[in-house]
Amino acid sequence: MNAADAYRFFGLDPTASRQEVKMAYRRLARQHHPDINPQAIQEEFVRLTQAYQLLLKRSPVKVVPSAPQSPEEAMKRQGYAQLQHLLRSGKYPRAVALVEGLAQRYVQDPEVRQWQAIIYQRWGRQLIHSQEFAKAERYLEKALKTDPQNRALLADVAQDLRLLRRMNQL
Repeated sequence: MNAADAYRFFGLDPTASRQEVKMAYRRLARQHHPDINPQAIQEEFVRLTQAYQLLLKRSPVKVVPSAPQSPEEAMKRQGYAQLQHLLRSGKYPRAVALVEGLAQRYVQDPEVRQWQAIIYQRWGRQLIHSQEFAKAERYLEKALKTDPQNRALLADVAQDLRLLRRMNQL
């Protein structure tokens, strides 16, 4: 796992402060800790801890003032911030609607496609835990089709599909 994957795993921007990393870790640790959530996967918690340790070792990224953003870029950044908030709040259907709107507006933007795939994967995972297996599988497949070059996402989707198949057999 590299730093970009770790930030994505936490749902954070690479310019996030150390405090934001700690807060994201604590929030996710509560969700994925095997003692608190027996349905959580041990591997997911281990991955979470590895990502946290990697980000703590990194020195904070210094933000260099850049040229003013265009209105389009500002709108895209605002959409990204809203997506992060919706994910943290567990409002996946609203996040899906927002990211699909962004994908229609920014058709050729690989960053938006990546966000879209991540939202689909996270929603698919939530649907598995809600035992909506058919719908979960559709969203996981959409994630794969949306960003097939993203290896970290492919690994997450493969793990979710294995979980889906195990739970579907129960």
